[in-house]
Amino acid sequence: MSSALISLSNLGFAWPGQAELLDIPSFTLQRGETLFLKGPSGSGKTTLLGLLGGVQQARRGSIRLLDQELGALSAGARDHFRVDHTGYIFQQFNLLPFLSVRENVELPCHFSRLRASRAAQRHGSVDAAAATLLGHLGLTAELLGRRADSLSIGQQQRVAAARALIGQPELVIADEPTSALDADAREAFLQLLFAECREAGASLLFVSHDQSLARLFDRSLALAELNRAATPAEV
Repeated sequence: MSSALISLSNLGFAWPGQAELLDIPSFTLQRGETLFLKGPSGSGKTTLLGLLGGVQQARRGSIRLLDQELGALSAGARDHFRVDHTGYIFQQFNLLPFLSVRENVELPCHFSRLRASRAAQRHGSVDAAAATLLGHLGLTAELLGRRADSLSIGQQQRVAAARALIGQPELVIADEPTSALDADAREAFLQLLFAECREAGASLLFVSHDQSLARLFDRSLALAELNRAATPAEV
């Protein structure tokens, strides 16, 4: 088994009718590594995350996650592979407002038997896994039954992180998840996220404009350093 969790080679992607947005000769993310990825709006960061999750397909080249070539999978198989092995924290969190905190956190386990099994094996049940994660992230048990839309922004962010982490996915992708928080809250949240990723053995790919956070990661990288299609303004 390769030591790399993610391996890209000769990756190319363009939206229909547009110039090539991504041209990445090579890139790897190691198992357990935390990586800060920066780049201006429109540089292709979110598109790259979509390719890593199998939401989009590369025009050319190879994307391997856990030694699985994503391009060899059907659309349905890519969806299953994504929910089994990847947890996402979105900029807007994407919580379902009509569900409770607990129901939001447990959602991946309804779509992935693997993550449900891992959660139950580690904590005794999926419910216990959700409560434990939320506790580690600083949310008290009395919030479990509350609707997600009744929480503060900082609380919603932690629910989104617990949802991404439940069932120990090997890869956690965070796309600008701290943009609504002040500087102190951002760093405190990141330290909690790092601790949970370490405990789960997960790699973290964190996308942000906030360069002040880069020092906290194992490695910092600008997308323009990888992408031969980057414009001069992005380099």
